[in-house]
Amino acid sequence: MRRPGVIGISIGIGIQRRRTKNGIHHTCASIYPEPVRISRMVHPTTTTNALRTSVNEDTARRPPVTRRGIRTRQALVDAARVIFERDGYLAARLTDITAEAGCSTGTFYTYFNDKEEIFAAVMEATKNEMLHPGMEHVDGVDDPAAIIEASNRAYFESYRRNAKLMQLLEQVANIDPNVRELRQARSRVFIERNASGIKDLQARGLADPDLDSVMASRALSGMTSRIAFSTFVLNERVDFEELVYTATRLWCNGLRIEHHPSMREATDKS
Repeated sequence: MRRPGVIGISIGIGIQRRRTKNGIHHTCASIYPEPVRISRMVHPTTTTNALRTSVNEDTARRPPVTRRGIRTRQALVDAARVIFERDGYLAARLTDITAEAGCSTGTFYTYFNDKEEIFAAVMEATKNEMLHPGMEHVDGVDDPAAIIEASNRAYFESYRRNAKLMQLLEQVANIDPNVRELRQARSRVFIERNASGIKDLQARGLADPDLDSVMASRALSGMTSRIAFSTFVLNERVDFEELVYTATRLWCNGLRIEHHPSMREATDKS
């Protein structure tokens, strides 16, 4: 039996089929890079375009190649996350970030042009943490409903860990057009990835063939993202197991996938 392929949930959680040397498929939960492809960066010509460039790149400066440089840059990103979560984006100061990282302002400018760039780097690091929380969720599972459930669970767990930054991203996107562009780009990538997974399931006869895969992905991914925001940022009291079960059932109902997983006995309140 062939695997159901790749399907991602909302902010990029997904399941990936892998083939071992002996030809046996191995299915595992994995997380893909966030909605934005913040990978490698080119040098922007102006500070104003720095974050816009970062929508498709990792930083506006070339990434460090030495171990020391990598450690220093990571220390700055870690420190920036602490300051952004503590003070918010607008009130965060570069001097506070460098003090937290234990380095000079000059060192900061070796790796970043401004606050926008390091914020993009923080969100990139968060993306990786949210999209790669582990691969233990559905080891060797074929059932698409079980895969969707495991993906939703991993996504909600990651969202809960990163709730402060998710709140910050929403707030800053409402006032900063560059950050808004960053957020929109992230969303587009995840919608496209989930649409690809839905289309694959349709091709295998496992999902409703009459649905437009992109529109279905937009609706289901948006639902999952907003309920995560309401639960973990707005602190609505929702039972975690019920959250996972309901989101999974709605995904399966929407795609007309037979839903087997039953809700676990809930002991965790979000």
